[in-house]
Amino acid sequence: MSLNAPFRDARYAPRQLEITDRGGGEVLLDNPTPFDQRFQIMTAALAHHAQAAAPRVWLAERSGDGWRKLSYGEGYEAVCAIAGGLRDLAIAWTGPLLILARNGIDHALFQYAAMGQGIAVAPVSPQYGLPGAHLARLEQAVQTLLPSAVYTEDAALFSTALEAPCLAGLPVVAGKNARPGDITLSSLLQARGIAPVAQPHETARYLLTSGSTGHPKAVICTHRATALNAAQVTACFDDPEPPVMVNSSPWSHSLGATAILQMVTHRGGTLHIDAGQPTQSGFGETLRNLKEVSPTYQNMVPAGWMLFAAALERDGDLARRFFEKVRVLQYGGAALGQDVNDRIQAVAVATVGEKISFASGYGATETGPTAANVHWHNDTMGLMGLPVPGTSIKLVKTGDKLEFRVKGPQVAPGYLGQPELSAQCFDEEGYYRIGDAARWVEPGRPEAGLAFDGRLSENFKLTNGTFVAVGDLRIRAIGAVGDAVTDAVVCGEGKDQVGLMFYPNPSLSHEVVRQRVEAGLVQLNGASARSTTHVARALVLAGPPDAAVGEITDKGYIAQALARSLHREHVERLFANPLPEHVMEFSR
Repeated sequence: MSLNAPFRDARYAPRQLEITDRGGGEVLLDNPTPFDQRFQIMTAALAHHAQAAAPRVWLAERSGDGWRKLSYGEGYEAVCAIAGGLRDLAIAWTGPLLILARNGIDHALFQYAAMGQGIAVAPVSPQYGLPGAHLARLEQAVQTLLPSAVYTEDAALFSTALEAPCLAGLPVVAGKNARPGDITLSSLLQARGIAPVAQPHETARYLLTSGSTGHPKAVICTHRATALNAAQVTACFDDPEPPVMVNSSPWSHSLGATAILQMVTHRGGTLHIDAGQPTQSGFGETLRNLKEVSPTYQNMVPAGWMLFAAALERDGDLARRFFEKVRVLQYGGAALGQDVNDRIQAVAVATVGEKISFASGYGATETGPTAANVHWHNDTMGLMGLPVPGTSIKLVKTGDKLEFRVKGPQVAPGYLGQPELSAQCFDEEGYYRIGDAARWVEPGRPEAGLAFDGRLSENFKLTNGTFVAVGDLRIRAIGAVGDAVTDAVVCGEGKDQVGLMFYPNPSLSHEVVRQRVEAGLVQLNGASARSTTHVARALVLAGPPDAAVGEITDKGYIAQALARSLHREHVERLFANPLPEHVMEFSR
């Protein structure tokens, strides 16, 4: 879809790219744009804005029908007070501070207070400890992290987790509903405040990532790496105005913890903490917030943008409020269909007469997370972008693929307690091997950027010897089906044909999704009639991928091998004979 309308100025800085062709298919891409390196510990930007813009709102969260708001001045004062309280506790900090909490103001204050004192924090998914959780994931996290203490927003809400054997005997700080023996957050806030003492080389956070294996690893996120990644993203813009955001990305992952919370703090912006979820039942809260707050920068996962596109189309008041000030739209977590972008742009043009640039980024927990992003006006989906300032990308010919490697100040040194694995992640020049492949968006024009070209480790062969390029097939299948699905799992290893499992768009009925999958795959197979990769069977899963068990990785794609394991029964149905009910079959 091509709309005859200009882009609203996203206030991007000029794009800079240095290209070194080493021959043999190896290319270096470097971004020489300078970036601010003043803030090299996590609390430095907060301290700066507490002096330069003390009354400005830093964080806001829902409180009844209104908002609880915290200014930069108030926030820094509270962080210093909690820090003083932590230093007064008789805790030997031999391990990190485990955090069991949803996003919230008190959660942020506690994180920054601990990090500022050189105490590493380890926020884990709240799903590990909420009522009804299977505690195996929490037990694995505790075995990996070996924490010295626990912070929870609510000791009653997380009581099952706090009483689990893996946390037995650990000191607990509770934001509310403290049990006998727990330390209360309110008592820490009464302490005499002390200034941050952390050093740039020290660990600020440990963030869990599982990649395609499903086994947790704790990424070492130093103060310097995390703080500078926020500065690198900021340097992609020529925009002195502090951003205003409404966001729900969990702080147990690098997107929410760094690309959102720390980036907003670095720029002196305001983050409205959204308790909504990108599901049919949970998205109403996000819509409620966006009807009251006009953001300048909006980041959501594709499932959220799908729901939001429909809401914008039916609610003119919401559209007018949303498009009043927003300059950049961003997605992460999975691929976003081109048709979703086109629908949103159509509403934007009808509402304000301008298109809004849709950006995407690429990276991993190990790379800050942002190694590359789209930092130019764009309405083409599926891009990885180009390196952010101060970052070097190495593309290495690997078979018929280009392996993507990263070097920059934001790259983590490795994993907690796994020095051998950490060393294996880097090549002889110090580039981090992310394990993914990239392709040129426009061969011969590098400035057009890169697109994701699949996981190098996920490809397989059928029993007849046919090679299946999982990433390429997944992207083509999602593109053929459109926004009826959010992602796909490619199956067929050890079989004689390829099958696909699709995650449905939650806003559509199962029957509608099935019909559109069938039509899309007929088109895909017809367009690639000469290809050896024919999709023989497909089915639609009942619901979205489960991030709590690692089905969606921190790099923003489906962990294909883990997904096939989690949905083993569906994989068996996919290839069963005679053809099971609800499985679609496509003949050549």
